[in-house]
Amino acid sequence: METKANYVAVGAFVLACVIGLVITIMWLAGAQYSQEWVYYQTYFKGPVTGLGKGTVTRYNGIDVGRVTELKFNPNDPQSVIVTMQVQPNLNIREDSQASIESQGLTGGSYVEISGGTAKSPVLTAKEGQEYPVIRAKQSTLQQLEQSAPEVVAKLNIAVTRLNDVLNDQNRKAFSNVLANLNETSSAIAKRSADIDATIRNANTATANLRDASADLKPTLDHVDVTVSKFNKVADDADAFLKGDALSQLSSLINEMRRLVTSLTRFSDQLNREPTKLLFGDRRKGYDPNEKK
Repeated sequence: METKANYVAVGAFVLACVIGLVITIMWLAGAQYSQEWVYYQTYFKGPVTGLGKGTVTRYNGIDVGRVTELKFNPNDPQSVIVTMQVQPNLNIREDSQASIESQGLTGGSYVEISGGTAKSPVLTAKEGQEYPVIRAKQSTLQQLEQSAPEVVAKLNIAVTRLNDVLNDQNRKAFSNVLANLNETSSAIAKRSADIDATIRNANTATANLRDASADLKPTLDHVDVTVSKFNKVADDADAFLKGDALSQLSSLINEMRRLVTSLTRFSDQLNREPTKLLFGDRRKGYDPNEKK
């Protein structure tokens, strides 16, 4: 009886676990199918290697959905229409862009959607479109692939120019330059004692010049004083010329001229008639009434 009771308990426990697992699966499935999605499309030019149903879709690097369908564009055989289901609260803008990116050089591919700008309106489906269409742009790898030929061409030009620079003639010239530099360095090393002596002499000359400048300072101060006095004399002379003293000097000179003229006249008269100064003028004038 005890053995049968154990079997019943074990069977009941297993049945309860199975029922719980079924309920959990149904709950998860219901939650998954009850989640709402919004759908967008994008048109990729060229191959879409690495994309497929279920490929991750990211919005600014965050997983927000997955690819649900890939099909050829009937109007353009070079493009592929990719349909994506994403979370409904993203508010993808009209200036957003979609690109195929890779997780490293060896990682899987995914669809990356850029956020766009806040001023751009929310992207909606246009007339004739099943879903809103996000503009596509080239991925980083595609840009590198397209620019690779140009880069290779520039590298070839650079290598060609480098070969021209490193030709035999230029290598010989470089060797001569290095040899001359070596000789110059050796010569400088041999004359290092003379160079040190020259530097010491220059330092001594600088010190002497500094001392001479200190000795010259009193002389320069004396010169400044002399210049100041000269300026004062010049100012006094200018004031004399511009003031009343100049007019008084002119009057004195005129008086002296008149005095000199009077003295000259007196001297001439004295030379002609010296007795007249002593005895006066004794000559009698003519009298018409005088009888003869």
